[in-house]
Amino acid sequence: MPSVHTLRRVVITGGAGFLGSHLCDRFVAEGYEVVCIDNLLTGSVDNIAHLLGHRRFRFVHYDVTNYLYVEGELFAVLHFASPASPKDYQMHPIHTLKVGSLGTHKALGLAKAKGARFLLASTSEVYGDPLVHPQPEEYWGNVNPIGVRGVYDEAKRFAEAMTMAYHRYHGLQTRIARIFNTYGPRMRMDDGRAIPTFIVQALRGEPLTVYGDGRQTRSVCYVDDMVEGLYRLLLSEVVEPVNLGNPDEVSVLQLAEEIRQLVGANSPIVFEPLPQDDPRVRRPDIRRAQELLGWEPTVERREGLLRTIADFRKRLGCC
Repeated sequence: MPSVHTLRRVVITGGAGFLGSHLCDRFVAEGYEVVCIDNLLTGSVDNIAHLLGHRRFRFVHYDVTNYLYVEGELFAVLHFASPASPKDYQMHPIHTLKVGSLGTHKALGLAKAKGARFLLASTSEVYGDPLVHPQPEEYWGNVNPIGVRGVYDEAKRFAEAMTMAYHRYHGLQTRIARIFNTYGPRMRMDDGRAIPTFIVQALRGEPLTVYGDGRQTRSVCYVDDMVEGLYRLLLSEVVEPVNLGNPDEVSVLQLAEEIRQLVGANSPIVFEPLPQDDPRVRRPDIRRAQELLGWEPTVERREGLLRTIADFRKRLGCC
């Protein structure tokens, strides 16, 4: 297989999405030629507009659940195509299952045909509503396969199984990243997740909506840190799944209060019923990433939130 030093061309599926677009930026900056593939179901050309016309960047509007072919040699295929927020995958449940199964199969097939590395964007959702805390990679999870979140959870679990099957049966060089909550500029303002929802509500002076009593926890990682972890994982020789996330755990209520304070809003906090199967706790055990990749997050939550708020202010054009 060609080395990264002689062949610098990658495919990123879902490359017009929030995280995928930041990956496109990183690989272009590192000197790679990037083929970005996205059907724009939840992604946006706005996220990659600054790259259009770059000589080492190409955008292909395409659904990767169909036959996937890319001309020329490839160093790697990074599979990031999928709705990622509960609002999105509950609105598009069948497509979420299809992109996790058929899409993963097509992306793996492309990597196999090209002799390329393959990196799967998996998720902390494979742990479900965890009974082990924090969650190590050895934990098999507590997932409701027929619940409203099951379409995403099980799609990613299946994608992991297929990825490992290609590694074991075909000898494909595969990597699996279990990505915990990530935030930063370019998040869709209406994607329904806590951070963009709180920021938009605070900027508009609206009440901040907290579900349940707000004591459920999340561990949020700034996008630049996540991209660094993904980049290191792809270039590593680590086949086993690796948790990538920030172990600095915070309650949803505390997160709302922090964002309200950073925005400088006087918005009240209102409480709504907790959605079905909403995880009570979420925190990564990142010892594997620390030991094998030399990676851990470096951006403090306050700094990351300030950068994200600034991006939202600019896009809203107000507040």
